[in-house]
Amino acid sequence: MRVARGQRIPVVVQSRGRRRAGARLLWVCAETVVTCGVVVLLLVVHQLWWTNRQARAEALQQVRILEREWDISPPADPARATGAGGPSRTPDSSGTPDVPDESGAPPVVSAAPSTGPDSGGRGPAPSAAFAVLRIPRLGLTVPVAQGVSKRSVLDKGYVGHYPGTAAPGGTGNFALAGHRNTHGEPFRYIDRLVPGDEVSVRTRARTYVYRVDQVLRQTAPRDVGVVRAVPRSIVKPSYGYDEPGAYLTLTTCTPEFSSAYRLVVWAKLVT
Repeated sequence: MRVARGQRIPVVVQSRGRRRAGARLLWVCAETVVTCGVVVLLLVVHQLWWTNRQARAEALQQVRILEREWDISPPADPARATGAGGPSRTPDSSGTPDVPDESGAPPVVSAAPSTGPDSGGRGPAPSAAFAVLRIPRLGLTVPVAQGVSKRSVLDKGYVGHYPGTAAPGGTGNFALAGHRNTHGEPFRYIDRLVPGDEVSVRTRARTYVYRVDQVLRQTAPRDVGVVRAVPRSIVKPSYGYDEPGAYLTLTTCTPEFSSAYRLVVWAKLVT
């Protein structure tokens, strides 16, 4: 092909602007992904590390405060507090509080007051710590507070006492709930408990010792039978009891980092 003298050949030049815009878009997308990743990582660190650190510190401080008060001012009349013939016995509670949902759904609980050797005829003030739970096998020491509210009890690293269930040492079911993960996670390893393990509950009046008897490793969140006065699972009826007694129930979510099911440990009063 011949080009006439003086005639110009057109040259197509690609726009650099388009390439720059594309590179800028990719950079913005990359920055957004990295920022989201950092935010998610910080949230995970906050939930799995900081909430545990903060809640454990607060819980241990509360244990020290309680035990210091009890050591300084013990009951004026221990025999009266526990009964001259040993722990007093109370009627079975008719309340059937629901097993708390750690996913955030509020539990349905009975408003009946707790009664027993350490109730003084009335239950502790809502969210107030009134006992110290110890599980030697797990190296666990944690305060017990009234109620199972996440914000005012469980998220503080405390163990919560189901309203309407028995007081420590009383006839019936002294039922407790605690987080499996985050916020101090006091019940993270209760799946390691086996029959024969001892659990103690100290109050101002005295220390009660329970012995682990049964472990229900998985049941439905709404299995209210496990916290009744005579505990028996309504989902798995082969687990539980038929006769009145002095029981301790520990409940938490399972499997770890999930609230799909509930793990239940039952113990019987020894002393």
